[in-house]
Amino acid sequence: ILNYDIMARFRRRTCIILLLFILFICSIMMALKTLRPDRAGFGDPFGLGLLPELQQRTVLLDNKQNSLNRVQGDTVTRVSNLHSIAVNTMKASMPPVNKLEEELSSPNYNFHIFYYSWFGNPQFDGKYIHWNHPLLPHWDPKIANNYPKGRHNPPEDIGANFYPELGSYSSKDPSVIEAHMKQMRSASTGVIVLSWYPPGMADENGEPTDDLVPVILDYAHKYNLKVTFHIEPYKDRDDRSMYHNVKYIIDKYGGHPAFYRHKTSTGRFLPMFYVYDSYVTIPEIWANLLTVSGSQTIRNTPYDALFIALLVEERHKHDIHRSGFDGMYTYFATNGFSYGSSHHNWASLKAFCDSNNLMFIPSVGPGYIDTSIRPWNNHNTRNRVNGKYYETAFSAALLVRPEIISITSFNEWHEGTQIEKAVPKRTGQVVYLDYKPHKPNVYLELTQKWSEKYRKEQEQWLM
Repeated sequence: ILNYDIMARFRRRTCIILLLFILFICSIMMALKTLRPDRAGFGDPFGLGLLPELQQRTVLLDNKQNSLNRVQGDTVTRVSNLHSIAVNTMKASMPPVNKLEEELSSPNYNFHIFYYSWFGNPQFDGKYIHWNHPLLPHWDPKIANNYPKGRHNPPEDIGANFYPELGSYSSKDPSVIEAHMKQMRSASTGVIVLSWYPPGMADENGEPTDDLVPVILDYAHKYNLKVTFHIEPYKDRDDRSMYHNVKYIIDKYGGHPAFYRHKTSTGRFLPMFYVYDSYVTIPEIWANLLTVSGSQTIRNTPYDALFIALLVEERHKHDIHRSGFDGMYTYFATNGFSYGSSHHNWASLKAFCDSNNLMFIPSVGPGYIDTSIRPWNNHNTRNRVNGKYYETAFSAALLVRPEIISITSFNEWHEGTQIEKAVPKRTGQVVYLDYKPHKPNVYLELTQKWSEKYRKEQEQWLM
């Protein structure tokens, strides 16, 4: 009996000790778990204050590790890119490359987005540029007399119906360029179509911006974006000056890793140039440059490229073909404004292009409103309908199975076609439009959604 009691007490003591040991181990594990930082090894990215929605992103650590593993082979390129950025923007004190890039959607190089670098403010430019846009008079003096005249007065009063989250920014501000690249990459676009004038030239309300191209290329490369050029209708644009300017662009920027080249059906990789208001130049002049037998031909030279003309009227499709262009785009975000921008005409335009070995690049936009600079132009306003207008345009574009879709625009604030983040704002004189009830990044998210949809549908087209 005595031995039985001793054994029973021993077993109870052993169970108690074992239970206490288990509780001790569990306590230590719980303590360690509460001490583990949620984003161990992933510090806040530079400029996060400009992108507040990213603070709410929840990404599992194993997904982050997978992303890191996928890009380990690109280390040399990243180091080289950092060096290039540092050289070109030394005064901007560029931060090191962060891990945010790996968390963004992959770029879709068949989604091209129009981008404007013509904005300025006193901090970076000594004055406001473009934000103080004048009110443009109607061409009929009788109508013009019924509308206000003058200029906008930033920063509270800007030449736009929406107000940017970044305020009345300068396109030279490195933090702004950084934020723009993050936004475009988050939208899963791949190619920036940069508005471009030759050195020393600008639009009538702006200043020359060609010297900003190297910085934009560097930041674009950091986010694996590409840059192509939207040739604006500069003074005396003709076949000779275009040859000179195309040569200038390719010689100066063609060696940059962010310079866009499009793979053609024959396997060639060629630069691409969008030519705005191409129809103001007669086909015979363009043919001198763009046909093999032209007197100023660029074909089969080191400066050969894909040239994309703007189609406005239906008859322009024949002029574009006769001129020697490689394709056409529609640009305008106003459905019904022109023949080219009317969605119901895209199928016939695509058929014409297919039968004549041309590219058809429809342009989709989130809406249109330019009454801040053209107060008499209400009839061309297109309400965004909380994103439905944008999605309708994408749906129409996908129906014609285009090789490329262009987006009007990232930041053409004057015409209210921007998908850049906008915020609610009210001043004493102006109540700006906004994206409510959605967040400031809603159009970036919609673009990303349709980019993925395009990718999936394109796989079916190619089968």
